[in-house]
Amino acid sequence: MAKKAVLIGINYPGTKIELKGCVNDVHRMHKCLVDRYGFSEEDITVLIDTDDSYTQPTGKNIRNALSELITPAKSGDVLFVHYSGHGTRVPLEEGEEDETGFDECIVPCDMNPIPDDDFRELVDQVPPGCKITFVSDSCHSGGLIDGAKEHIGESTNKNRNQEPKAYFFELEIWNFFYSVLMKFLALCGIWRSQEEQDKIEITARYEVGKSRYLPMESFINVLKEKTGKDNIEIGKIRPTLFDVFGEDASPKVKKFIKAMLTKLDQSGLVESGREIYRGGSSSGLVPDRGILLSGCQTDETSADVKKSGEAYGAFSNAIQMVLSEGGGEKDKITNRELVLRAREMLKEQGFTQRPGLYCNDRFVDAPFIC
Repeated sequence: MAKKAVLIGINYPGTKIELKGCVNDVHRMHKCLVDRYGFSEEDITVLIDTDDSYTQPTGKNIRNALSELITPAKSGDVLFVHYSGHGTRVPLEEGEEDETGFDECIVPCDMNPIPDDDFRELVDQVPPGCKITFVSDSCHSGGLIDGAKEHIGESTNKNRNQEPKAYFFELEIWNFFYSVLMKFLALCGIWRSQEEQDKIEITARYEVGKSRYLPMESFINVLKEKTGKDNIEIGKIRPTLFDVFGEDASPKVKKFIKAMLTKLDQSGLVESGREIYRGGSSSGLVPDRGILLSGCQTDETSADVKKSGEAYGAFSNAIQMVLSEGGGEKDKITNRELVLRAREMLKEQGFTQRPGLYCNDRFVDAPFIC
């Protein structure tokens, strides 16, 4: 049985959207895989953007690394992927279906995003008898494997009763008044700040560059800087990505362009790009072998944290803390237990993000990783 992993950490150094803890998350997970789960260092591929001696986490390099992880896999192999970095989401195109109402994406260092449909296609390539576990400590990470069954979470349409904008607005108002109240109580000597108690600094959830939330406007601005193109608009993101990255763009972007060209070349023969563009889905025809542990829900953000001068992701840190606490037989904490305990821990620390679990029924109570 082979144990192989791909670890991706992106801090976006020198940009307006810079993060601090993502590369640290990768180093901690690397140590955990080797020390706790028995992975060999030569079987762990690391992509980070703070050291030129490592493979840089561009869209092309991440896709290649994931393909090289999955393609040679055999029955009995254990595959693992950890991503720490920005997440964003793109509105669906006409005729497209998605349980969350958006394309959840991770954001590589070159702004060549990888959407949930691409992760679905990768998971569908995993051979029988093999499984792949994804941990995504990024914003909007709930539903990152398109169509995966939600066991712990509130990301799918059937579980969301509020519009995302309304949710974010209410959350901002709550966070503002909560912060004012806590500062007032601290001045009165009634309450001791979180910094004083634990020396923990929770970064602003919506301050670009200090959270793992990348608004579409910020994504477009960085894309403009990297491409030199000033005419990028929300409705032109996918054509622009194809124009810039070509064959290195997301397979979903290429399908979208193919659908557009088909409409132009065969006018009237294609009523919509739906069949070409909708991407993969776990319809039951292909057994789902993917397990997603998300740092938050599709309409939430994941936080960077600073503790005693060390930065890391709140969810990544919670995973490490839960694993260090143990939970029965060594290495046997289940996916369900890990997510529920991480949820409880983050709530106790004052975070509002809610981790999720998305997988086939048979993996809910299976051991985390192996």
